[in-house]
Amino acid sequence: MKRLDSIPTSKIQRASKLLQTGAKVGVNYLKYYGDKITKSEEEAKENLNLSNAEDIYDGLKQMKGSALKVAQMLSMEKSILPRAYVEKFSLSQFSVPPLSAPLVQKTFKNYFGKTPNEIFDTFNLESINAASIGQVHQAEVDGKKLAVKIQYPGIAESISSDLALVKPIAIKMFNIKGKDSDKYFKEVENKLIEETDYLNELKQSKAIAEACKHLPNIRFPKYYEEYSSNRIITMDWMTGKHLSEFTEANTDVEKSNKIGQALWDFYMYQIHVIKKVHADPHPGNFLVDNEDQLIALDFGCMKEVPNDFYIPYFELAKKENINDEAFFKTKLYELEIIKESDTPEEKKFFTALFHEMLSLFTQPFHSDVFDFSDADFFGKIAELGERYSKSSELRNMNGNRGSKHFIYINRTFFGLYNLMHDIKATNIKINNYTNL
Repeated sequence: MKRLDSIPTSKIQRASKLLQTGAKVGVNYLKYYGDKITKSEEEAKENLNLSNAEDIYDGLKQMKGSALKVAQMLSMEKSILPRAYVEKFSLSQFSVPPLSAPLVQKTFKNYFGKTPNEIFDTFNLESINAASIGQVHQAEVDGKKLAVKIQYPGIAESISSDLALVKPIAIKMFNIKGKDSDKYFKEVENKLIEETDYLNELKQSKAIAEACKHLPNIRFPKYYEEYSSNRIITMDWMTGKHLSEFTEANTDVEKSNKIGQALWDFYMYQIHVIKKVHADPHPGNFLVDNEDQLIALDFGCMKEVPNDFYIPYFELAKKENINDEAFFKTKLYELEIIKESDTPEEKKFFTALFHEMLSLFTQPFHSDVFDFSDADFFGKIAELGERYSKSSELRNMNGNRGSKHFIYINRTFFGLYNLMHDIKATNIKINNYTNL
């Protein structure tokens, strides 16, 4: 894989990179219009999606940072994006070009004031894993193997300008209108800025590891403050397969259920007990060791769940509440899904939309045990997302809906559901966390 000797860090450089990408997308549309003459609409559209996904990802992976992080977030929304985008953007989870060895040396010295070899007994300048905000190297001190994550240069400083650049695309993609839409972008911006603060990540990682150490079949690395800074974080080297590798090869239902239950318990305990959750549930953040235990990594993105959101959100996870028309509407107002300023048509449309959506999406909470391998359940979620993505009625309405807390809580559940489905967990005890 090609190594990067530099990353565009200035606003002008990064805007120029996006403009280059936009020009390539424009050429792809010209090809699409030509293809429609000789191919079916379906074939032409598929070619367009493949070309656009390739060009957009290639541009973002060179920029790294928040632009690539947005692609990573979108890759989990399997019911929103065409498959070509999901497959290409999912590479941002743990497969992007790493920094070259000279740039690693320079970056490390800038952040820590010393070269890696002045701190560690050994340090591999070739990265083991490169992602959107940082890349991981293997090091050793006194015979102990360590994982050292180094943040890419200029990433923290470019977040606000990056989001300003991608904001028009997001507004169009998700039909966001209205003067208060900035609260959603501010929520994403604040979380991304938080993710670049590795001292904060160190604190969060140690807190979660301590709070969840009693949960069965899940492990956490130990973190080292003396080898960490605001742009470098050091932890134990953990050996195991990436969760995606495990799910691709595993055919043992018992192992699937063991790993699936551990993952589900981990999330339910965080949400319902700690009220702060690991809001980045993609395969690159989990390993499976030789004893089929789950290893949880990377706690840079943690979302607090305030009570004024938690209570109505989970009240609507109960089937009897969803089917109580008056109660249901009250909760939609509390969660800012329906507003007093809405027209009667908007209130009727969005009440029906969220009733259908929640009736389906909350099904795992309606029974003691749930089968996440059920293709029919996930097929219905995909069908619902596709139907509303094509709805002309929805496009004519303000898609600016819901509390700002929905962004990361919904992201957490979308990601968790997809991981559980990939694991093919069939016999998951939904409220098992209450016994732990």
